[in-house]
Amino acid sequence: MQELPPRAETSYGPRLPGPLARLKRWLTEHHMTLMAIADTPHSIALGSAIGIFFGFTPLWSMKTLLSIAAAWACRCNKIAAAIAVTLHDVILPFMPAIYWWEYKIGYLALHHARPQRIRFAHIAMHDYLHWKIFVGVIWPTLIGSLFLAVPSALIIYFVMRVLVSHSRAPEKSS
Repeated sequence: MQELPPRAETSYGPRLPGPLARLKRWLTEHHMTLMAIADTPHSIALGSAIGIFFGFTPLWSMKTLLSIAAAWACRCNKIAAAIAVTLHDVILPFMPAIYWWEYKIGYLALHHARPQRIRFAHIAMHDYLHWKIFVGVIWPTLIGSLFLAVPSALIIYFVMRVLVSHSRAPEKSS
């Protein structure tokens, strides 16, 4: 039996560096997965918005479970929520800066003052479970995340609804 030669990938422009090419391929695969889900555009868009919403929260280990639970409670697509919360991890390298801004915004919203300087190096991982640290650091970050999560979720809802609707619209032949 003869082996077939490996299929060359179609290239439509200049080649991207390795990490960017992998990121582009990963985004394309997940985009196509979202477009192929057998559900209504509203359900897919709402699931995606819920996933992006929970992606901005500082609930690190619970994001996926919370997004699936919220999608289930809202009767929208749980797969879209899980994909969107995972897709949000693309900006993972920027999350420390995003969390810092969320903390500053949340502290300002809660205390109507700018936050004092915090030295995070002096806070051990087990200290995050202490009530004083939770109220002082995690709670303002959680409140501040709402200022980024809600507008992002709304934008994603409308963009995804349009994308899914257009991808499913029958093509008009002239």
